[in-house]
Amino acid sequence: MSLLSHPPATPPSADARLAQLTAWLDTLGLVDVASRRPASSDASFRRYFRLDVLPALQDKLGHSLIAMDAPPERENVPAFIHVAGLLQDAGVNVPAIVARDVPNGFLLLSDLGTTTYLARLDADNAGFMYSDAVDALIKFQLSSVPGVLVEFDRAFALREMNLFPEWFVGKHLGVTMSDTQQAQLDKVFEAITANVLAQQQVFMHRDFHSRNLMFMEQNNPGVLDFQDAVFGPVTYDLGSLLRDAYIQWDEEIVLDWVIRYWQAAKKVGLPVNPDIDAFYRDFEFMSLQRHLKILGIFCRLHYRDGKSIYMGDLPTVLDYVRKTANRYIELKPLARLLDAFEDKAPVVGYTF
Repeated sequence: MSLLSHPPATPPSADARLAQLTAWLDTLGLVDVASRRPASSDASFRRYFRLDVLPALQDKLGHSLIAMDAPPERENVPAFIHVAGLLQDAGVNVPAIVARDVPNGFLLLSDLGTTTYLARLDADNAGFMYSDAVDALIKFQLSSVPGVLVEFDRAFALREMNLFPEWFVGKHLGVTMSDTQQAQLDKVFEAITANVLAQQQVFMHRDFHSRNLMFMEQNNPGVLDFQDAVFGPVTYDLGSLLRDAYIQWDEEIVLDWVIRYWQAAKKVGLPVNPDIDAFYRDFEFMSLQRHLKILGIFCRLHYRDGKSIYMGDLPTVLDYVRKTANRYIELKPLARLLDAFEDKAPVVGYTF
């Protein structure tokens, strides 16, 4: 799922684009266009279809391919192609681009299957599956070069977090903050921003989580939905992975996985904080920045775009936010604001 902002305008007729996509696929002579079926849902204007490869080409291309329909006035296909190349060069398993019609926003991609991490993860296999995901993440981070991707800067961080007061607090909870409450929230945002901008920067996927990782028998995982990648804080993707909006693990287990990543990252020379306590704090502040954005985006998808499926994940994200806010003195005002907004008793926590 993409977590980028998109304008609320209505895309061109889906049926007209589908006819255009089908006509293009027909000219390629690679797939049976009559076999087209939906391949996945998405929070953006992109659509994906799975098609059977013609029998004579299956040894070369596999049994099926994925067609991506990304309206060019809404989606950035050149960015998808660019980041796919960066990931591939880093040794990460991403869909190969079999054919392209960039002006019209169509791509034909190799098929990484139907088994997401989310569909397969359980207590027994999580250890090795997350280990594979961390290995892939480290490969991507090690390939980082400044100036290649847009930088995750102060304006970027605040723009994302401001989705929280607009869509979660204002639209979802129906709360108009007082000047005092706004000042308290601004101060929390400043504390978060100061932390995340002080972190070293690497290539950052931005949505490195269980719905965008595909379980593969070889070269696990397959990585999807990477077109919004930027150059940003080193803990961001680890937070996406281990503080996932769609699946939650006990905090002791997450801490163990964070330590394992930190040890591996240090060993290969990634620019992580050399102190594990400070690194975990970085991880928590970065995850909180992302979760505040997600609360806003899930509500925007519901109220503006009519996509209500993500509302069921709000409680998980709110739980992350509350627990983190209660652990750090400079973040506690956020917990108190949530109590006031939701009219709940304060949650007792501890501070570092």
